[in-house]
Amino acid sequence: MPSTPDLPELYEQYYRSLVKLASMYVDDRETAEEVTQDAFVKLLSGKYRIEPGKEGPYLRSIVLNGARSQLRKRRVRRAKIPEPPGLVAAAEIGGVGASERDDMLASLRTLPEKQASVLILRYYLDLSEAEIAETLNIARGSVKSHAHRGLAKLAKLLENSK
Repeated sequence: MPSTPDLPELYEQYYRSLVKLASMYVDDRETAEEVTQDAFVKLLSGKYRIEPGKEGPYLRSIVLNGARSQLRKRRVRRAKIPEPPGLVAAAEIGGVGASERDDMLASLRTLPEKQASVLILRYYLDLSEAEIAETLNIARGSVKSHAHRGLAKLAKLLENSK
C-alpha cells in the first residue's frame, strides 16, 4: 500500500523545477506558480496515493496537465474577449537574448504536444529518458523518437524564422 508523501519535503525538492516546467507552457510566472501550487493542493486533498520514489514523475504529470488546461482556458477567453494591450518594455531591456528565447518558445509551442513535452523535459528540466518516459507514461523508445523528430522540426522552424 502506497504511503502518504511528506508534502513539505516534496515541495522543497520539486517546486522550482515544476514552476520552470509550467512556465514553458504558460507565458507568465504567476500562472506557472498557480499551476504548480494546484498540483500540491491535489496531493494534499488525500485522493492521491503515490508510491515512494514516484513522486517526481507524478507531480510533473499533474503540472503538465494543469498547464495545458490553462492554455485551453486562455484560448477560449481570447476567442471571446480580446486582451488589452500590455506595457511594452524598452528595446534595450532583454535585447537579442530575449528575442531568441521568444523565437525558441514560439517554435517549441508549434510542435506536436508529445514532441514539445519531451524536448522541454529533456533540455529545460534536464531529465533522463527514463524519467521522461515515466512522467509522460510512454516507452523510452518513444521518448527517443519524439526527441529526434522534435529537434528536426524545431531546427527547420528556427532556420525559417531567420
